[in-house]
Amino acid sequence: MGSQMTIYDISKKAGVSIATVSRVLNGSTNVKPRTRKKVMDIIDQYGYKPNAFARGLGLNSMKTIGILCADASDLYLAKAIYYIEQSLRENGYNSVLCCTGYEMSSRQKSLNLLLSQHVDSVVMIGSNFIMNNPEDNQYVRDAAASVPIMLLNADFDCSNVYCTLCDDYKATQDATEQMIKSGIKDILYLYNSNSYSGLKKLAGYQNALLTNDISLKKQLQQCFKGSHEDIDAVKNFVESLYNKGLKFSGIITSDDFLAVGAMNFARANHIKVPSELQIVGYNNSILSHCSEPELSSIDNRLEDMCIQLVKTLIGTLSQNEMPQKTIFSGELVKRGSTSF
Repeated sequence: MGSQMTIYDISKKAGVSIATVSRVLNGSTNVKPRTRKKVMDIIDQYGYKPNAFARGLGLNSMKTIGILCADASDLYLAKAIYYIEQSLRENGYNSVLCCTGYEMSSRQKSLNLLLSQHVDSVVMIGSNFIMNNPEDNQYVRDAAASVPIMLLNADFDCSNVYCTLCDDYKATQDATEQMIKSGIKDILYLYNSNSYSGLKKLAGYQNALLTNDISLKKQLQQCFKGSHEDIDAVKNFVESLYNKGLKFSGIITSDDFLAVGAMNFARANHIKVPSELQIVGYNNSILSHCSEPELSSIDNRLEDMCIQLVKTLIGTLSQNEMPQKTIFSGELVKRGSTSF
């Protein structure tokens, strides 16, 4: 069994944390003798041979981190890659990037490729790596048995998986409530993903309406299924809803590109922003400056999240006890597309 035994199995059998097992393997003095004996007895019993991660930052560390990202052409994901790579470099780590697309088989293949390169950890950028069906997340659990897994903007409760995320639910709820308090009740919610993050944002919008005694209307919750690069298609999508008689005085979106498409719709139809229509984006990306007026957008603290993720990663590899979940609060950055 020695060849299949992982540091995760050792920690379970010994009843201690993975970090404690790593400290024992590294010969750290910061372990009680009784605990050390318990861990060593399990190791001896199963003939466990530690891999590079288990030896921490010793000679066998590859000083290389694997990064998984679905689509590097996505502005949000591309910026996250930039911040994480930059922070890793500052800490003396190289990185290997795999762009997986959104198919499950491709994700697993890319993850296995990184693990075969003996990376010290894997960073998964974006909530799309965690599926709504628990069985589909077994590939993450399996990987976490070998190396620490860092999730950016996803929440997954599993040993040796560390999550850094924005409270998308509350951020969207707060922005929707601000719009409602300004007197707007007919708010169109425009989104493009049913990922963990996407569903949290949608739920935040829904809860804001319900707590203000506004009934949820299915026709005011619209999912755009086109490309994030096709802003014209977003404009046409909103226009088609408008031409079918859908009434709305406010639009809240799950991504800035959707909000820019909504702004283009307003301009094309001579609807004044913000006096006749108020629009809010999400991510506070460079796109928020690419419209007239400039776009109000929810800042989900991407740079802060990326820096914290790397800090947690370095701490974990150094055998320090690190928080398994760090949550940031998003906030609405108000510009010309809103008047509240």
